[in-house]
Amino acid sequence: MSLPTNVTIDPDLLPTSLRLPPHLSAHKYFFVCTLTVAAWDTLVLTPRSWKLLKSEGWPVLKAIFFFLRFLMPAEFTIVGVAFFDSDWSRSACQGFFLFEPICTAVLLAACSVVHVIRIHGIYDKNRSVMYGMSALLALQVVVTGICCAFYRSVPLLEGQGCIAGPKHGWVGVYWASATLLYSASFALAVNRSAKSLSVKVLSPWKLMLRDGLNLYAAIWVVNMVNVLFWFIVKPNPDHDGQGDSIRTIVTSMTAVTTTTMSLRIILSVRGSLFYGGSFAGVWPSSTSTNTGSRGIASARVPPNAPSVLQITSNTHTAPTYTIDGIGQKTERGWDGTEAKNDILAIPENDHKPLDSPDDDAEFPKAPGLNGVKITVDREVDSRF
Repeated sequence: MSLPTNVTIDPDLLPTSLRLPPHLSAHKYFFVCTLTVAAWDTLVLTPRSWKLLKSEGWPVLKAIFFFLRFLMPAEFTIVGVAFFDSDWSRSACQGFFLFEPICTAVLLAACSVVHVIRIHGIYDKNRSVMYGMSALLALQVVVTGICCAFYRSVPLLEGQGCIAGPKHGWVGVYWASATLLYSASFALAVNRSAKSLSVKVLSPWKLMLRDGLNLYAAIWVVNMVNVLFWFIVKPNPDHDGQGDSIRTIVTSMTAVTTTTMSLRIILSVRGSLFYGGSFAGVWPSSTSTNTGSRGIASARVPPNAPSVLQITSNTHTAPTYTIDGIGQKTERGWDGTEAKNDILAIPENDHKPLDSPDDDAEFPKAPGLNGVKITVDREVDSRF
C-alpha cells in the first residue's frame, strides 16, 4: 500500500494559534530561547545567590541583585503565559499589554543603577564619572517612561497570543536611551582597564576576565542589535506594520541578557559591595617605617614594583637592599573565593618590647646593637 506524496493541508483548516505569519512564528520560537536562558541563569546563579544572601550588610548592589533575581523570571513567566495561551482574549490583552514595557523599563533602570554604581567604584569614587553616568540614567528613566505611553496591543487573531508593540517607529528610543548608558559604561570600563596596563601588564584575555569586560561587552552588543532591529528592520508591508511584531522580536532576549550580565557584574565586584567595590588593577602607594616591631599589616601594591629595604642601626651603618617579590598575598572578593589584587605583608607594631622573653627566645639580639630600624619603601604608580 503506497501513501500519497502530494498531500496538502488547507491553512484555513488549522486553528488560529497555528496559522502564524513568518515573523510572528520566529518571534515565538525566539521567545522560547529567552525563557530557556532565564530559567537556566536562575538555576546556575542559585549557589552564589545564597552565599551573597548570607553575607553581612545590605548595600545597594546586594539589594538590587535580589530585586533583579526575582523580577526578571517573574516578568517573563507572566509574559510567556500571555504570549502562548491560545485562550487569551483580545479584550484581556487590551488591559494587559502595557505590563511588559513597564516592567522592562523598571528592569533596565535597576540594571543601569548597577552600572552607575560600579563604574563610579572602579574610578575611585570620581564625582565627574558619577554625575555623567547619573545624567544618562535620568535620561533613560524619562525616555522609557514616556515611550510606555506609545505602546499598543499588536492586532493578532484570536488565539495567537498577546504582544505589546509600538505605535510608531520612533518608540525605539526606549531602547536607544538604555544602549547609550551601556555604551558609556563599556567604554569607561575598557578605558580604566587600559590605563591599569601601565602598572601591571596583562594579556588581553586575562585583562578581560580580571575586569569583567566580557560582561559589559555582552550587554552592549545585545542592546545594539536590538536598536538595529527597531530602526533598520522593516515590518511586513502586507500587514502595514500593524500586525507584525518584527521590531520587538529581540526585546525580551535583550532584557534577559542585560539582567543576567548585570547580576554577574555584581558578583564579580572585588572587596566589599559598598560604594561599588574597588578596581582590581589599582594599588594605592604605601610606605611603612617600624622600629623593633612584630606582627603583620597589609597594603595593596603591584607585584612588579621594586622594593627597597633599608636597615639602619644605632651603632653600625647598614647597607640598603633592593628586594623583589617579597611576601605577597591576594585580596579576596566579597565571597572570599576569588583573588585579584596583590597584598604586601608589612611589619606592624604589636606593642611588645624588643627585650621581651618571646623575642629573646626566637630572635636573640646581637651584642652591641640597641635597636634596628627597618624601612620598607614601595614605588607605586599613583597617576590614577
